[in-house]
Amino acid sequence: MSLLPVAEAQARLFALAPPLPAEEAPIAACTGRWLASDVLALRNQPWADLSAMDGYAVRATEWPGPWRVTGESAAGGSVPAPLPPGEACRIFTGAPLPAGADTILIQENATRDGDRLTASDDPLPVGRNVRLAASDFALNDRLLAAGTTLTPARIALAVLGGHGALPVGRRPKVALISTGNELVPPGAPTPAGSLPSSNAAMLAAMLAALPCDVIDLGIVPDDLGAMTAALQQATSADIIVSTGGASVGDHDMVRPAFAQAGGALDFWKIRMRPGKPLMAGTLGDAVFLGLPGNPVSAFVTATLFLLPLVRHRAGSAAPLPRTTQARLAALLPATADRDDYLRAYRGEAGIVSVTSQDSAATAAMAMADCLILRPADSPSAATGDTVTILPLMD
Repeated sequence: MSLLPVAEAQARLFALAPPLPAEEAPIAACTGRWLASDVLALRNQPWADLSAMDGYAVRATEWPGPWRVTGESAAGGSVPAPLPPGEACRIFTGAPLPAGADTILIQENATRDGDRLTASDDPLPVGRNVRLAASDFALNDRLLAAGTTLTPARIALAVLGGHGALPVGRRPKVALISTGNELVPPGAPTPAGSLPSSNAAMLAAMLAALPCDVIDLGIVPDDLGAMTAALQQATSADIIVSTGGASVGDHDMVRPAFAQAGGALDFWKIRMRPGKPLMAGTLGDAVFLGLPGNPVSAFVTATLFLLPLVRHRAGSAAPLPRTTQARLAALLPATADRDDYLRAYRGEAGIVSVTSQDSAATAAMAMADCLILRPADSPSAATGDTVTILPLMD
């Protein structure tokens, strides 16, 4: 099976399963999720012509007065009576204008003696300090498009549009399986030959920023029967992720166990470094991802495949990680026959590649706040050259 380019593998991964069905979620449960359908305004905003300042509602053509103050309008109160010529209405921020008024004389520029009011500033244009009805949005306007991420500001917009719940993609269930005879749980003693199992904790932390539910199925030994049983147990999840055992060694049991459990392999081995032995397919209704066991390889492939897959299944219109351009602070060597994803950090002078790019170098990985994407067969890059980077979560 030939090595797949990263972009082709991502497209094939998304094609394995569609976004999950939509559900109606209360506003409080919508942050960070993706809309399953367009959201339309159920009301006008503002609902009427409202004052943007404390002052007096008057007619602009009657400047500079005098006016006789005959009424008052406050936010949350009743709509004031229409304003006859020559009269003014005391008004407060957010309050509706009386019919007939078309501008607001702010209180700092007003002179009042009893009920007598005059203006002390320049002439008032029509509409000064007025928020016109439906100037923000109108009934049936499309406020948000399907696939949009629900940020705090967009949630505020939806609420102002009249919504208390929104149609969002269901939260995917993600099952994590760690494989390896050498693994012990986090915090357990590590006698010679053992290794703390860090991948599941790392992946769960990466997934914590996304709307999904993580199920950690623990450590599975390098045993065909045990791995097959673990995969069969995980089929109630929407996405199954294993780390380790995806290569071709005598103790790599993920691929034969996946086949024995009834899985359908779609692709295996990606034209990238690190992360070449990644595999993907379906097992029942779940999408399966077999990530490499080295923590750095697992981190990079999770960034490029697992997180985008979760976003896709949760309904994102743009599930792939975003890239940007930056300048190098030091030279980089030419690449070989695979795309390189170099761990790096952003310094004052530009992007700096971490010292060790070994796929087990977790101390170096922890320093990184971005990945430098170096396509296969790229020439060397000099200090000051522009490169593509993929920012990582802080």
